[in-house]
Amino acid sequence: MQHPHDPADSTELAPYGELVFAEIVDEDEPGPQRETQDPPADERVPRSSTAARRVAHCARTAAAAIAGQILPGLRNALSAARHWLRVGYMSDDEIRRRIVNRPLEADRARREEALTAVHRLEKKLQRRLEDAAAYGLEAAEKQAIRDLSRELRRRRNGLDALQSVPFTPEQPTPEQIRRARSLMALGRFSALLPVLGVAGLVAASIPSTLLAAAPVLAAAGWWLTHHPLELAERPVPEDLLLPELDLPALKAPETPGSAPADETEEDLTPFPIAQATTPGEAGEALHRALLHEGQDVDQVTDVTQEPWGWSARVSFKTGTPDDLNKDDTYKGLITLLRLRRNGLLIEGDPDAGEACTVRMMQRSPFSPELVGDVPYRAPLSMSILDPADYGVSMDAKPLAFALAGLMLLMVADSGAGKSGVMLAMAEVVTACKDAVAFNLDPVGTGVGDLGEAITLDACMDDEKIVATLKFLLLTLCPARARQRARYGWGNKWRVSPEHPAIVVFVDEWAQLSAQAKTLLIRLLLLGRKEAIWVIGGSQFGTRDWLGEAIGPKLSGKLLGACRRVDVTELLGGGAIAEGYRADLLRAATHTEVNDAGQLYAQGLPGMPDRPVRYQVREVTAQYAARIGAERAAAGRPDLTFTLDEAGLLDAWHELLELLDSGTPAAEQGGAEPLPGIVRILREAFTLEHDPAYLTYDQLHSHLRRHDADRWGRWDDKSDIDRLRELGKALRRELDASQVDLSSERIRELDGSPRGLYLSALKEAIEALS
Repeated sequence: MQHPHDPADSTELAPYGELVFAEIVDEDEPGPQRETQDPPADERVPRSSTAARRVAHCARTAAAAIAGQILPGLRNALSAARHWLRVGYMSDDEIRRRIVNRPLEADRARREEALTAVHRLEKKLQRRLEDAAAYGLEAAEKQAIRDLSRELRRRRNGLDALQSVPFTPEQPTPEQIRRARSLMALGRFSALLPVLGVAGLVAASIPSTLLAAAPVLAAAGWWLTHHPLELAERPVPEDLLLPELDLPALKAPETPGSAPADETEEDLTPFPIAQATTPGEAGEALHRALLHEGQDVDQVTDVTQEPWGWSARVSFKTGTPDDLNKDDTYKGLITLLRLRRNGLLIEGDPDAGEACTVRMMQRSPFSPELVGDVPYRAPLSMSILDPADYGVSMDAKPLAFALAGLMLLMVADSGAGKSGVMLAMAEVVTACKDAVAFNLDPVGTGVGDLGEAITLDACMDDEKIVATLKFLLLTLCPARARQRARYGWGNKWRVSPEHPAIVVFVDEWAQLSAQAKTLLIRLLLLGRKEAIWVIGGSQFGTRDWLGEAIGPKLSGKLLGACRRVDVTELLGGGAIAEGYRADLLRAATHTEVNDAGQLYAQGLPGMPDRPVRYQVREVTAQYAARIGAERAAAGRPDLTFTLDEAGLLDAWHELLELLDSGTPAAEQGGAEPLPGIVRILREAFTLEHDPAYLTYDQLHSHLRRHDADRWGRWDDKSDIDRLRELGKALRRELDASQVDLSSERIRELDGSPRGLYLSALKEAIEALS
C-alpha cells in the first residue's frame, strides 16, 4: 500500500523535475509507524540507479529547452548576419539606383560648380561697375572689366551648354548589378573578419570569457526565438526615389490609327515675330522665345500691335524681368524673334515687380508723323516756369517739362544729337520773358545758331569761359544770395521779367580746362537757389572726363547713344537691367541718321522715370537763325535791372567787353600761352584742389588721362621702373619746353618719393609770363 505522501513513480515525474516528499523522524518520538513491514532486501531499488535516472532526466529536459527556446533564435541571428553580409536586404532596383546615383551626383556637382562660378563673377563684375560709377575708370581698370566680362560670357556659355544637355545615365546590366552586390558583400566580410579574429584570440587566451558570454547568447537566442528578424528586401530609401534614377520609360507600341507621341506634345518651337499677324500669334512668339531662353513665364497678356511693331505685358512665376536685359538673354531673344540689334525694349512695372512691358520694334518707332514739327513760340511768349514740349516718347506720349530749377547733364557720343537737344532747350529759353541764355563751348559754337537771341557767348576760349564762370560763381551767386535775403524771398530766387533766371548751356564739358571744370562743378552745387541753372553736355559721363563724380548728384540726366559705363555712372549700377539701354543706340554718320536725337531721361520735372525712348524734335540751324533774329529784334529779357540792384553793372559790362573783343583773353595782357606739359601739370594740381605737392605716382594718372598712349607705355613695368621712366620722360618734356622746373624728394612722406611742389610749379609759371 502506498503512503499518500509518497512521491510518484519516476515514470510519472513532472517534465521539468521531480517532487520529493519526506518526513523528519525523531528517534525518541518516532511517530506513527507503517503497519506493514519493509519489503525484502532483494526487492529494494538501489539508490545509485535512481540518482542516475534523475540526472539523465534533467539533462534531457535542459537539452529540450535549449533546442526549443534558444537555438532557433541563434539560427535566426546567423541567418540575419548572412543576409547582411550578402546584402540580401537590398533589391536589385536599389543597387541599380545606387550605381546610377554616382554619376548623377557628379553631374549635379559640375552644374553647381559652373553656376557658382557664374554668380561669383557676376557679383565681382557688379562691384567693379558700381566702383566705376562712383569713382570712374582708368585704362587698366577698363581692361580689367573687359577681361572680366569676357570671362563671365565664357562661363555663361559653358553653363548654358551644360544645362541644355539633360542627365541621361547608362543603365547597368544585371551582371553589373550582381557584381556590385558581390563587391559590397566582399567589403563587409573584409571588415568583419578582423573582428572575428580578435574575438577568437580573446576566447582562446581567456576561456572564462566563453562562460561570461553564454548567458548573453542564451538571452539573445531566447529573444530572437520569440521575436525573429524578418529577412526580406527593404523598400528603396527615399533619397534614391529621384526621377533621374528611374528606369527609362518603355516606348509603348503604336497601335493602328494612333498618333505618334511627338504629335500629341505641344509644339514650343520659337518663330520670328514677323510671322505674327494677330495679337495671339505675337504673344505666342514672345512666349516661346522666353521659354526657350529659360524664363519661368507665367503669362503674356495685353498684346498690342503698334506702328513700329508689337508690345506685350509679361509676368513671371519666378525670377525677375531684369533678367531679360542680361546680355546672353537679350541677344538670344533678338535672334529668336529676328529683331533689329536694338529692337527689344524691356520696361519694368514699378507697381508689379513680377511684370514688365516688352516692346518688339520691327521698324523705327519715331515716324515723322509721330514726332511732328517744332512748335512755333513767339518772342517773350512764355515763362521759364512753364513746361515746354520737346518731343515724344515711342508710345506717343509727349516729352514735356519745365527747365526751371533744373541742373541737367546730357551724355551722348559725337553724332548722337547732343548739341541738337541742347539747341532745342535753348530755343525754349530764348522764347521766355523771364530767362536768358548763356552759351559756353570750349571747342565749338554750342547753341550759337540762335544768334543774337543768346545773351552771352563764350566759346573756343578757355580764358573767356573761366572769366564767365568766375563772374557767375564768385560775383553773381553771392550777390543774388544777399538780394534774396534783403527781399525776404526765402530759400530760392523769385523769377520774374525784372529778375530773370540765367540758363547756362555748356557743351563739350569734357574738353573744358581743369580750372573751368572746377568752377563749373561748384556752380552746379551753388547756383540752383540763385536761379543760375546749368544745362551741360558731354561725350563722356565718368569722373575722369567731368573732373568729379558730379553726374549722379544732378537732378536731370539725359542719355543718348553712349557707353555702358556712362549709363551706370549716371543712373546707377542696375540701370542696364532696368532697361535704360542707351548703350544700344547708334549715333549718326555722314550718310545715316540712325538714332540721333533719341534719348533716355531721368529726373525731368513732371515726367515719370521710365526706361523708354524719347525723340527730341530737331531744330535746324536755319530755323534757329530765323527765330533768333526775330527774338533779338523783339528784345531780350534785361539783366541790367537786377545787376544794378546788386551793384554789379560795371562788372557785367567789363565781362561783355572782354567777350566781345576779337583778341583771345589770354593775349590781352601780353601773356603767352603756357607750354602743354606745364598746363597739364597745373591742371593736375587744380583737380587735386592745389595740395602742397604731388608725387610722380599721383601725377601719372593725370598725364595718362591726357594721352594714354604716350604716358601709359610703362604700365606693365614694376612701380619702381614705371616711375623711373616717367621721371625721365617728364624731364625731357620740360627741357624741350625750356621750363625751369625740377622734381624733388617729398620729405613729408614716408620713403621720400619724387614729385613736384606747387610752389616750384608756380615759380616756373611766373618765370614764363
